[in-house]
Amino acid sequence: MTSRTRLCFFISIIYIYYKLRKTFVLYLTGTRKHKLHYRKEVEMRTTLQEFLLYLIFLINVCILTFGMVNPHMYYLNKVMSSLFLDTSVHGEERTNFKSIRSITDFWKFMEGPLLEGLYWDSWYNNKNLYDLKNSSRIYYENILLGVPRVRQLKVRNNTCKVHSSFQSLMNECYDKYTSENEDLSDFGLKYDTEWKYSAPSIHSPWHWGFTGVYRNGGYSFTLSKSKSETLNKFINLRMNSWITRSTRVIFIDFSLYNANVNLFCIIRLVAEFPATGGILTSWQFYSVKLLRYVSYYDYFIASCEITFCIFLIVFTTQEVQKIKEFKSAYFKSSWNWLELLLLVLCFVAVFFNSYCNIQIFLLLGQLLKSTEKYSDFYFLAYWHIYYNNIIAITIFFAWIKIFKFISFNKTMSQLSSTLSRCIKDIVGFAIMFFIIFFAYAQLGFLVFGSQVDDFSTFQNSIFTQFRIVLGDFNFAGIQQASHILGPIYFITFIFFVFFVLLNMFLAIINDTYSEVKADYSIGRRPDFELGKMIKKSYHNALEKLKLKKPETDEDKKSRKSRDLAEQARREGFDEKEIQSAEQMKKWKERLEKKYYSTEIQDDYQPVNQQEFRDLFLYAVELEKELHYVSLKLNRVMRKVSALQY
Repeated sequence: MTSRTRLCFFISIIYIYYKLRKTFVLYLTGTRKHKLHYRKEVEMRTTLQEFLLYLIFLINVCILTFGMVNPHMYYLNKVMSSLFLDTSVHGEERTNFKSIRSITDFWKFMEGPLLEGLYWDSWYNNKNLYDLKNSSRIYYENILLGVPRVRQLKVRNNTCKVHSSFQSLMNECYDKYTSENEDLSDFGLKYDTEWKYSAPSIHSPWHWGFTGVYRNGGYSFTLSKSKSETLNKFINLRMNSWITRSTRVIFIDFSLYNANVNLFCIIRLVAEFPATGGILTSWQFYSVKLLRYVSYYDYFIASCEITFCIFLIVFTTQEVQKIKEFKSAYFKSSWNWLELLLLVLCFVAVFFNSYCNIQIFLLLGQLLKSTEKYSDFYFLAYWHIYYNNIIAITIFFAWIKIFKFISFNKTMSQLSSTLSRCIKDIVGFAIMFFIIFFAYAQLGFLVFGSQVDDFSTFQNSIFTQFRIVLGDFNFAGIQQASHILGPIYFITFIFFVFFVLLNMFLAIINDTYSEVKADYSIGRRPDFELGKMIKKSYHNALEKLKLKKPETDEDKKSRKSRDLAEQARREGFDEKEIQSAEQMKKWKERLEKKYYSTEIQDDYQPVNQQEFRDLFLYAVELEKELHYVSLKLNRVMRKVSALQY
């Protein structure tokens, strides 16, 4: 038998085997593959529809949140803070509200910058440019609502324990403020409200200060519409010692309204009198939009709120159906937990919004009814700020949820696989990291806490160390607090945390990412990529609209070949390997077209020398490819065995 006859016989055997194998496989798995392909198509379409629907929801939430906040809020707060915080006492350039350190400085502020800031009786050239209507206009644009209120809280005498050695020297002892230590008795002249205790209101929230948490109520008085009467009031209180040793905090509250930008500005100036002596000042400026629906844009925001509620009902219904369908398996997915968290935040935001609107509807008319009384807008502003915070957290997690849809992308899939695979190593590393981190925080608090503000509390020490890692530190203060332990603490902390632990963390992430990338290079891929699905749907739409010519089989093959070549370049293959693979593919297609596409006849055509050469080279390339696949399989098996042990 000649070599050509043997070759033809060999090709015939391959052809028969190929046909039988193809028929058998189609018989067993044809229907199954069709169903699997159909399920993937349905899943891809469903995911794409969910993504587009969620994108509309996200745009709606962004419009809703950005409609609540505008730059005028910042500028209004900045103008008011510069007026009441940075304005100095006449003749003393450095004495303002921020720099108050004694009771004398406090009265100077009350009779100077505060009085001048609250009463704007005339224009800059002493002309009455507008009708005051029994109200002051700060900076000529902001109406003072009602009258300001000044309130203080006191503690009782003998609320602290004095050591027996000093009891003969201390006749009075005033502890820090707590609700149990608060003084409820009248004092001083006892004939006006500022000398009589007022019970706290149920609705007003407590205030969290530097040295305590203060409740509402106390000894309060309101200012007059007249600047001269208010000045006489301050002088009278100062001369009769309204501020005593038992005073622990003084609140100055007032509210403004700017009709130009439809904003309320609620201002609270706080002066705390700690048990150590001195004064600690703080402040709160809340610019809020209490009158929600005034302009056409506000009504557009109202329509977005209605749309938000509709989306919330739809998403809630979908999640309830998923829980009924999957039951306990539903809670095994982290994305489902994110869905539930997002729904809870949305319901909380709706509750806060409804509560704020109801309270504004009930209280706003009462607060504006009398201009001679203090209008407590702080309660409304307090809950409105909480509503803004809830919305901010909601929009944050709403953006995070996008990762659920783009995780079908290859790069995002690699990222999620890396994080899920190294989570155990990261948890173990985090335990070791925070043991060392908290040990250094305790050391810094005990050594530098009494002299350095950054280490004054244990919480400050923790956040200060995070700032040190980011490069923001005060080495001079640490060194001045302790000449020996300061540099030792700083150098060892930088060495262990910055150079050792953080580089270990990066090594864990980098090593895991390399393993995941190697797994993807040997064939592991996500089931489908959402980006390709969107691109395919886009091209199909263009073809249906006859804006693009339908793609032929040759175009598909050439495009697929280019994509495979580009992917191979990204995987790290050189140009010779890519050209060799393309050449082998061409040989395979040509041989299959010649020998496999037609029925075998009884009389074989002779094989010429060129065809024999092509078949021989094709067999050589197949041997190389099998050898390459074998090497890769051996590498994978070694990795699997290493993971098992």
